[in-house]
Amino acid sequence: MGPKGSYTEQVDNRRGLEGCRVLVTGASGFIGGALCARLLAAGSEVHGVSRSGGANAAVQWHPGDLTQSGSAGELLGAVRPDIVFHLASLVTGSRSLDSVEPLFHANLSSTVRLLTAAARAGVGQVVLAGSMEEPYGEDDPVPCSPYAAAKWASTGYGRMFHALYGLSVVTARIFMTYGPGQRDLTKLVPYTILSLLRGEAPEYSSGAREVDWVYVDDVAEALLVLGRTASGVYDVGTGVKTSVRCVVEEIAAWMDAPVGPRFGALPDRALEVTRSADVEPTRQATGWSAKVSLREGLKKTVEWYTEHYPNGRA
Repeated sequence: MGPKGSYTEQVDNRRGLEGCRVLVTGASGFIGGALCARLLAAGSEVHGVSRSGGANAAVQWHPGDLTQSGSAGELLGAVRPDIVFHLASLVTGSRSLDSVEPLFHANLSSTVRLLTAAARAGVGQVVLAGSMEEPYGEDDPVPCSPYAAAKWASTGYGRMFHALYGLSVVTARIFMTYGPGQRDLTKLVPYTILSLLRGEAPEYSSGAREVDWVYVDDVAEALLVLGRTASGVYDVGTGVKTSVRCVVEEIAAWMDAPVGPRFGALPDRALEVTRSADVEPTRQATGWSAKVSLREGLKKTVEWYTEHYPNGRA
């Protein structure tokens, strides 16, 4: 995990959120739900966007599809938020040509429309959810997937809106998030746990890819702080890389599974990104650093899925 920084600045930023009207797109999602809970605890008036509503009754829910022309303007006009957290996203690592256009509309076109509406409405702050797969500078010039390309372009648009139109935009470049409550059961951590609960051997590629794994509560805390941080691009991770194989083996050890994982059963993806978060600029700007170790986070996650899916089936 990354260095344990002081939370003094985070406390101050949380107090600054009291009474703020906040809009969260993707509020019913994995990270969005955790963020909404913290915003409510901070005393914010929280408005959530979801096509199907959400479970948190304290959130004021709004239907919306930001891929539709005019939807962002209507939404911001109705809510009049001080801060917007834009977490709504289509997430897939697919390299398929068929995924290019859907990811463009869901992740880039919608973001540009939201930024345009926010600039026109005079929104005080927009926080965009970026991705660890975005290219980093001249030494890493090519996006590895249509998803990464859309997120990279969104970050560029955020910078442009700040420089050209004066909109305060922060991009949180979020690394591999895991933890209790992740409803996409195809993601690596829940897939592994549920397979082992069913007594089935989960299948993977080589497992050699190293990733910076960050616990969902730490991510939500980082977003909360970034809602009161000056414009910029900040990594949200631990600063430590751990291979997929090590994570899977740690889960299997916690579960004392009777079957073992099958590495090499699937091909490795092309252009996989291997990097850790650059945590020091984020810590210096916000005071935030990840607090939950990978071992502790995986233990909590295994316990949650074991309680909610005891037979390993949804």
